[in-house]
Amino acid sequence: GKLGALAQSLSGARRLALHIEDTLSLSTDGATQYDVVLGATLLDAGLDENQVYTALRGALENEAIEKLVFDAKRFRHILARFGVKLAGVTFDAMLTDYLLHAIHPADTLKTLATERLGFSESGSAALLRLADSMLPELAEKGLTWLYKEVELPLEHVLFDMERIGFALDADVLKEMSAAFKARIDAIAEQIFSLAGERFNILSTKQLGTILFDKLQLPPWKKTKSGYSTDAETLETLADKHEIVPLIIEYRTLSKLCSTFLDGLVAVIRPESGRVHTRFNQNVTATGRISSTEPNLQNIPVRTELGREIRKAFVASKGNLLVDADYSQIELRVLAHISQDEHMIEAFKHGQDIHAATAAKVYHVPLEEVTPQMRSSCKAVNFGIVYGIGAFSLAKDINVSVAEAKRYIDDYLTHYSGVREYMDKVTKSAE
Repeated sequence: GKLGALAQSLSGARRLALHIEDTLSLSTDGATQYDVVLGATLLDAGLDENQVYTALRGALENEAIEKLVFDAKRFRHILARFGVKLAGVTFDAMLTDYLLHAIHPADTLKTLATERLGFSESGSAALLRLADSMLPELAEKGLTWLYKEVELPLEHVLFDMERIGFALDADVLKEMSAAFKARIDAIAEQIFSLAGERFNILSTKQLGTILFDKLQLPPWKKTKSGYSTDAETLETLADKHEIVPLIIEYRTLSKLCSTFLDGLVAVIRPESGRVHTRFNQNVTATGRISSTEPNLQNIPVRTELGREIRKAFVASKGNLLVDADYSQIELRVLAHISQDEHMIEAFKHGQDIHAATAAKVYHVPLEEVTPQMRSSCKAVNFGIVYGIGAFSLAKDINVSVAEAKRYIDDYLTHYSGVREYMDKVTKSAE
C-alpha cells in the first residue's frame, strides 16, 4: 500500500529529514512533506507504530542516507522501542542551535523555525531549510569540528548511557533510609525537648515562632510571610543556641533521606533494577552536561553521609565502575588563555597548583604548606576564575574580609598574566 510505496521512494534518497510529534513527518527535498498519523485517535484511524517503523527500517538504518532531525537522542529512544536503529545523522537542529546560541537554545523545532525562518513550522521540511542556513553559520564561526567530532558522536553515547541506566542496590538504600529515619527521629526528640514543645520542624512559620518568639534568638532577616529560617540564617545563629545545630542536622538528614534514599528507590525500574536518567546536552551555557529525572549529578560527595549514599551505585556482575576526572581543568584552561608564565611553569613541572599558590600567598616554602593553607588557596584558585570578591571568599574560607582581599591581591600580583587577562576581558565587555 501507500506505506510500502513511501518506504520504496525513500530508499533512493540522499537526504531524509524526520520529525515526530503527533505525526511522523518526512521530507527529502524541503518542498514535499509526508505526514504519517501514528496510532488511533478520535478523529484518525492512524497507523500502527510498529508497522510504520518496520516498513521504514531500510531507510532509517541506511548510513548512506543523511538524516536531519531535531533531538536525535529522543528519536533514537522512540525507534528503540520497535527494535529500529537510526543511522547517518548529519544534522541535529537542536545541537546546532545550542552551539550557535548556548545562552538561549530553542527547545522545540517550532520555536527554532519561528526564530530562524520567520514562520511557525514544526514539520520535517523546515529541517532541510534550517540545515541550509545553520550549517554554513557553524563553519563561519569555526564550530564545525566541535559539532561533528564531539557533539554528534556524544549524542549517541548519551543515548546508550540512558538506555542502559545505572545499577542501584535498593536493599542498601532501604537499610540506610531506616537508619537515617531513626537518627532523624532521635534528633527531633532533642529539638522538642530544647523547645519545650512539639512542632513541625520543617515548617518555616512554626520554626520561626520557636526560635525568635519563644527562645528570643536575634532575627537575621524577615520576609513578607514572617521570619526567615533559611540555611544562611541558621548558620549565623549556630553558636547562639544548642537547638540550632540540631535543626541544621535535622534538615540535612531529612533532605538526604527524601531526595536521595527514598527518592532513588522510587525511580528504580522494576524490570531492570536500574535508574534511567536523562542527560541533557543543550541546557547549560558552559557546555557541561546536565542530568534530570532524576538528577544523578547532585549526589553529595563532601559529607560522610553523601559518600555512603554513593555506595548504593554498583557495577553489574563482572563489571567495574571507573571514576575519572580532569585534574584542575579550569586552571589549565586559565593558564592557556591567559598565558601566565608562573601558572604554565607550575603545570609544566607537575607541581600541585594549589600548594604552589599557597606557598606564594602565604610566603612560605612549598614543603611548609599545610593542608589548611592548600584548601584555602584552592578556594582562591577556583574562585578567581569565576570573579569571586573578598566578601564571598572570606565567607567561603572563614577569614576576615581584609585577609581575603590580601589573598586575592597577592594571587593577582603573583599571577600577573591572569590579572591582565581578566582586565582585558572586562574592558572588552564594556
